[in-house]
Amino acid sequence: MPTPATPLPTPADVLAAARLLEGVAHPTPVLRSTTIDRLFGAALYFKCENLQRTGSFKFRGAYCALAQLEQQRRSKGVLAYSSGNHAQAVALAASLHDTEALIVMPEDASAAKLAATRGYGAQVVTYQREHEDREALSRRLAQERGLSIVPPSDHPAVIAGHGTAALELLQQVPRLDYLFVPVGGGGLLAGSLLAVRAAASDCEVFGVQPEAAGHASRSLAEGQIVSVAHPRTIADAAQTPALAPTAFEIIRQVQPQILSASDPQMLEALRFLAQRMKLVAEPTGALAFAGAQSGVVDLHGKRVGVVISGGNVDLSRYARFLSD
Repeated sequence: MPTPATPLPTPADVLAAARLLEGVAHPTPVLRSTTIDRLFGAALYFKCENLQRTGSFKFRGAYCALAQLEQQRRSKGVLAYSSGNHAQAVALAASLHDTEALIVMPEDASAAKLAATRGYGAQVVTYQREHEDREALSRRLAQERGLSIVPPSDHPAVIAGHGTAALELLQQVPRLDYLFVPVGGGGLLAGSLLAVRAAASDCEVFGVQPEAAGHASRSLAEGQIVSVAHPRTIADAAQTPALAPTAFEIIRQVQPQILSASDPQMLEALRFLAQRMKLVAEPTGALAFAGAQSGVVDLHGKRVGVVISGGNVDLSRYARFLSD
């Protein structure tokens, strides 16, 4: 598994990942809302990665990681640990590369994400989030079965692949002033920072973490990775207890501003996306928009990109989010 000593991905790696994903990943659309533009006096551009294959940006990184894995190792199968979006992404990527995938998921993972992961052909092993260490369990299973681990954020090819979402947005909407992305393990934020450099853009990137987690802002403030065990938030895809080491090193070098959004703010953002833009987003998918809506950053007169990172949510849970 990669460590901080692993060579960090570069802007050139993001450009290479974009070429690798041509004809494989969906070029996702960018949507606008005249209502939200009027409210903020700004031009907001929503990058709809909820419409990506497997329902989130995670497919980009997973496919790149498997594509760059040495054929002999890949043929023996891969293992991933995830609450759902990376799980589905690795499951589909493994299928496209004609290999098997074993996915370690928490018992309380979304039923829709569990079903979709199995539907892509992966075997799922569940664990108790509060009592078991998913990474230790994954290492043991990988060693026993000879599988290669594809972590959700701590992997150069995964980070480069994730960065292609921001790169694509910057190509679709030139001269962006700001870009808001959600933060869990940090792979998307790190990849987005690299993408801005790859595009030779002056765009400022903001990470948005769940208020209940706070590990990203604390890690930057303290200059080292800070872990927050079992953060309680509806943003299940951003319940990662800490930034991944490889992602943290990239983020640390740039020192972007990290914002926080509460569960109520995420619900407000999620409802707006559903009611006014007809977009289905999971809570983490609405996290970046919640950060943009918070008012912490003055958006007036700016061209603002917002990554809707995913749309994988149980319909029954989604109905409660809309009605509460």
